Amino acid sequence: MQYKKIVILKNNEECVIRNADASDAEAVYENFILTHIQTDFLMSYADENSFGIEEERKFLVERETSENEIELCAVINGHVVGTAGIEAVGKKDKLKHRAEFGISIEEAYWGFGIGRALTQACIECAREAGYSQLELDVVAENVRAVSLYKSIGFSEYGRNPRGFRSRKTGWQELILMRMEL
Repeated sequence: MQYKKIVILKNNEECVIRNADASDAEAVYENFILTHIQTDFLMSYADENSFGIEEERKFLVERETSENEIELCAVINGHVVGTAGIEAVGKKDKLKHRAEFGISIEEAYWGFGIGRALTQACIECAREAGYSQLELDVVAENVRAVSLYKSIGFSEYGRNPRGFRSRKTGWQELILMRMEL
């Protein structure tokens, strides 16, 4: 699946939303490490990353050639500032209508509209891939993300009060959200 779009951010900067490809492996890897250090709202910590740059490269090649999964990057002035992607929940008939969505953005670029642009791009890609439902989990304390997802059309369908166990704050409640496509 291929995707490329240029968006103008709230600060009037140009941001390219496109497939992350093999040549982006080092930048995507570095972005992963940085974003996982900067926030406690993601699923893992930087020191739990099981990928190296070569594994990242292979992952990006798989995503670039996939018909129903994608990894996107947000690029400003040649710098990868965020990533997002969709992944199949399963391949069996009862699950293949569902995709999961994930996103991370460098803290210095929060609030400029990159999250909205990446989320909307993933929604477009999920529709193109034939999914009828897109799902995500979000830490309840991440008020900005919850607000963004609701404004785009995701709705809450449940909560897991002990979804994450943060090293810093203890239990984090997860809001389970979905969007019909």
